[in-house]
Amino acid sequence: MACRRFTGPVIFEPRASDLELVDVENALLRAAVGDYALEAAVLLLANGGHWLPLLQAAGLIDLEPDPAGGETWAQVRWDDARSALQAGTVAGDDGQELLLRAAGSLADGQPVDLGDLTGDLDQASLQLLLAALAHAAGSHDQEDPDVPHFGEPLSPLVAWPARG
Repeated sequence: MACRRFTGPVIFEPRASDLELVDVENALLRAAVGDYALEAAVLLLANGGHWLPLLQAAGLIDLEPDPAGGETWAQVRWDDARSALQAGTVAGDDGQELLLRAAGSLADGQPVDLGDLTGDLDQASLQLLLAALAHAAGSHDQEDPDVPHFGEPLSPLVAWPARG
């Protein structure tokens, strides 16, 4: 039996695991722009530092072309991420797992008990969560009503901490 060789071009679907982490983060943010809750979820993962590389490596981030034909967009498969966490396929310490659950709630409406969520966070994780909630509420995009012509932006209620 003769072996046939394919000589035409082979097109592979791009995978998040093929990209640099910063490119995945940018693609996630690009797709989230304008949806403050989704932006907050992505920023929570990115600023937390733990989850984005794990979700990328586990194949839980999908890439898609920009509808306008520009750069790549990405999205986390939130239901699959929650299932992977429950199955132990992806893991973190208690605080990290709580932050992933919070991100899933912001992005996808997954239920989360705020009492359980906030009770076990260290100060750094709590600051990330508070920054995410403030971002989701749009506090970074509000103007001071006492300034004539509404031109003076207010500082966010809780700023994202500097990345280390």
